[in-house]
Amino acid sequence: MSGLLEGKVAFISGIARGQGRAHALRLAREGARIIGFDICAHIDTVPFSMGTAEDLAETERLVRGAGGEIVASKADARDQDEIVAALNAGLDAFGRVDFVVANAGIGQPFVPAWEMEDEAFLNVVNVNLVGAWRTAKAAVPRMIDQGDGGAIVVTGSGASLKGLPNLAGYVASKHGLIGLTRTLARELGPHRIRANAVLPGNTNTPMFNNAAMRSLFVPDGEGDPPQERFLARAKAGSPFGLPYVEPEDIAEAVLWLLQPASRYVTGMWIPVDGGTGIP
Repeated sequence: MSGLLEGKVAFISGIARGQGRAHALRLAREGARIIGFDICAHIDTVPFSMGTAEDLAETERLVRGAGGEIVASKADARDQDEIVAALNAGLDAFGRVDFVVANAGIGQPFVPAWEMEDEAFLNVVNVNLVGAWRTAKAAVPRMIDQGDGGAIVVTGSGASLKGLPNLAGYVASKHGLIGLTRTLARELGPHRIRANAVLPGNTNTPMFNNAAMRSLFVPDGEGDPPQERFLARAKAGSPFGLPYVEPEDIAEAVLWLLQPASRYVTGMWIPVDGGTGIP
């Protein structure tokens, strides 16, 4: 690789698997050292399995296998003290932080808004939206004190721009990330710290490939619908006929938003969705 991020340090949430792991690997291959965290536990209101301590260890192994350096911690995106402790563990090793990738995210039970339990709504908002704010909040003071700029990338969604039935909490959290990103861009511009978002569509991770999601896409049957019907429905919204993009596709957009080539891009978002978000 070309060493685009040589000497830089990235703080990434939700790195145990999926998009977070892809981001950690891609940035490490460009020379960035990685500070990361993941809850490594299940949240009861999430309708699919979440990352584990074994997944986090695999991310560490892969980053080191690619020649990178990583400090990874178990931390909950809903807990400011745990986030700060994860960041400080990395700062002790690397001495600085240049980038934030606020990636941690969860889903919700697929029910109408008025049937959603308080706990489920609050969990998805507190991880996806409040967790992104907490992750940035932890790192930004250090980035400002360093005095040499930086960049923040927030993981939104196609649901950041449109309403989706049976996903009120998720959609609200992802819409909120656009407002957070724009505000951070305004506030941090004088410090030469940029803030942008990526908006993935369907992505080939455990958060998409699971029985609950298959039932959301194919609601007219009983039990877990066949994978072929699920993928056929998922393809329908893409002009490319894609059922999903790969997490590595999202990581390429994140890399671009962190590197000098995007130095004047801030307060914006990049959909990486195979065209499913075209109005």
